[in-house]
Amino acid sequence: MVDGEASVVESVVAESVVAESVVELDVETLMAERDSFRDIAQRLQADFENYRKRVSSQTTDEVERATGRLAEGLLPVLDACEAAFVAHPAEVEPLFNLLLGELRKQGLEAMNLNGQAFDPNLAEAVMREDGEGDGNGNAIVTDVMRSGYTWKGRVLRAALVKVRG
Repeated sequence: MVDGEASVVESVVAESVVAESVVELDVETLMAERDSFRDIAQRLQADFENYRKRVSSQTTDEVERATGRLAEGLLPVLDACEAAFVAHPAEVEPLFNLLLGELRKQGLEAMNLNGQAFDPNLAEAVMREDGEGDGNGNAIVTDVMRSGYTWKGRVLRAALVKVRG
């Protein structure tokens, strides 16, 4: 090999070593960049999933509040049907049962408080009579003056009751 050829070979080898180190640096940079983009994509995906769940929950809550307001608006109609049922049971019973049945399907429940311990979260005591309570110092509901209702487990309207004790 001649001196000129040796220097050319050395030059080519040196350039190839430099090129190889540049390629290695580029590959490492690209891999770091890829990992960074992957982390960003995963965070965005998690944020979007949380957003989707939150919107779904809010929509469900809004629908339940709206149907609860509708049921609350129908309570005077239900009270009128109940009063008519007491006065004319044979004529009103089919209509009353149909209305009550449809509202029950949607989540309305009448509270049965007669004979139960008085709970101020469920009822308002509008009359009181003297006598013994339940023995634990609690008053007992003796008469329900106006029915109370729950809507999907939450008190929609408190009952008006007469208590003893």
